[in-house]
Amino acid sequence: MRVVIGEDEVLLREGLVHLLEKDGIEVVAAVGTAVELETEVDRLSPDLVVTDIRMPPSHTDEGLLAALRIRQAHPAVAVVVLSQYVQRRYATELLEQRDGGVGYLLKQRIADVRTFTADLRRVQQGGTALDPDVVAVLVSRASKAGEALSGLTPRQLEVLGLMAEGRSNAHIAARLGTSEKAVVQHTSRIYDAFGLPVAADDHRRVLAVIRYLAAAGNGGAPPQ
Repeated sequence: MRVVIGEDEVLLREGLVHLLEKDGIEVVAAVGTAVELETEVDRLSPDLVVTDIRMPPSHTDEGLLAALRIRQAHPAVAVVVLSQYVQRRYATELLEQRDGGVGYLLKQRIADVRTFTADLRRVQQGGTALDPDVVAVLVSRASKAGEALSGLTPRQLEVLGLMAEGRSNAHIAARLGTSEKAVVQHTSRIYDAFGLPVAADDHRRVLAVIRYLAAAGNGGAPPQ
């Protein structure tokens, strides 16, 4: 896997390069501005881009905007954005362009190197990786906006959270100490509560759930 990194903090940028290369991931470029990031992606056509959301010169959302433009110009390039804070709007904007190949993780998760690099690989393979804190915000806003979540059991809410993170049925079953059959039953109940069609494909079911949560949190109509 070939990766381009966009991060303006030198120490963190060099740390990311070291972590990824130590785990067998090839970093083909590491830059400090959004403009350089797009230039290197155009030049190198990497498999994955990892970028901070806040980049020079304004340190607001230049990295996010670059990520969105990269997704438009290079559909085959997967994108993971990193942030110090949870911004629900950013997650929504990233997810609404195309199916899969996207992640939104908090920088504090980098310390768990094995999970972090596994998330990068899942996104590069077309999956989705949302930080648990981002998922918690989406679920909280959706809970306040409608009644669908109120009918779910505590265990079903646990399954929902792990689904939205991008986890497979097998991973969820192992994490919760239950069977895959039980997880399937829980996911079916979640689909029923949201009025969503059952999807056999893990990526599509994750996106359906996330988009439901984002739309409900925004007060809009959930996707059908």
